[in-house]
Amino acid sequence: MRILIYLSHPAQFHFFRHTVNILKGKGHLIYTLTKTKDVLSHLLDAEGWEYHNILPKVRGKSRFSIIWSLILRDLKILSFARRNKIELLMGSDSSLSHVGKLLNIPCVTTLEDDYEVIRNLARLTYPFTSHILVPDVCDVGKWKSKKIGYPAYMKLAYLHPRYFIPDRSKAGVDTNIPFFLLRLSGLSAHHDFGIEGINMDLLHKIIALIGTKGKIFISSEETLPVFFQKYQLAVPVSDIHHTLSFATLLVCDSQSMAMEAAMLGVPGIRISSFSGRISVLEELEKKYQLTYGFQPDQENEVLGKIAELLETPGLKNVFAERRKKMLSDKIDVTAFLVWFIENYPRSITILKEKTDYCTIF
Repeated sequence: MRILIYLSHPAQFHFFRHTVNILKGKGHLIYTLTKTKDVLSHLLDAEGWEYHNILPKVRGKSRFSIIWSLILRDLKILSFARRNKIELLMGSDSSLSHVGKLLNIPCVTTLEDDYEVIRNLARLTYPFTSHILVPDVCDVGKWKSKKIGYPAYMKLAYLHPRYFIPDRSKAGVDTNIPFFLLRLSGLSAHHDFGIEGINMDLLHKIIALIGTKGKIFISSEETLPVFFQKYQLAVPVSDIHHTLSFATLLVCDSQSMAMEAAMLGVPGIRISSFSGRISVLEELEKKYQLTYGFQPDQENEVLGKIAELLETPGLKNVFAERRKKMLSDKIDVTAFLVWFIENYPRSITILKEKTDYCTIF
């Protein structure tokens, strides 16, 4: 099968990574398109994939820049798909659905955000895509007929213990002493307009609270102010999950890294306007108690929860047991995805006729 996957974010590379490698090993032709985004090209280079960067210039943050970027992606993906006789389009970008509709190529949209969180993206994507492949707890609005739900999370495609084993030699820090990882996202995505995260005043207070308990490392998508640069994490981007695995605590305003910490059984505090609005994170918080979300103005609650976690006896063991329970309820996403693609479109029929079929993975 000739498959085109468009990656617009590092998390999407991680999601498809093992699936693509397995499918390539079976002789399928996988074409990877990307844009310049954060560390995406470094990850692709480290994996040794051939790929085409269709938007080498970093996109601006204005609405005009976002709209113009969408038009360019549509045109470039359309040309590439037609030229290479693509049979299946996969990814989260709306351009794929537009191209699929125009060229009559099936498109599978893969994401894990609820309709209300990505309303603008959904409006541009869902009317045109063939299927919406999401964790079963996700709400896709009125497009339920296109939803293909599976009992797991996207992050398990690469952080399931079958595919990821934490390696102290790759952590890049001394894992024999307690350390805290602070992650600051750029909040520049299409759905981040008006979204707030960790402000500098709260960051100062968090550092003051945890600074006597262990080492502090900051991973940031934006250039850090001078005062915080001494905490800058110097670890290859391809190894960040090894670092995260051994952290005592993650504090972030990143939805993706909060999910990743939960998959690894690392206590996570998330400060974001998105808190309380994303079903996968709500399930991880309410059902499994693997993460905690707060609004940016809940400063006292944030500091109180951090203090509470640090005073919890056997914190790592507590979260390891919670992770174990979560994993027992979820499937191997990569195994499911490989089956889904290799058997497409018959896999759609099977999943609609037998709604619990994917639980075998």
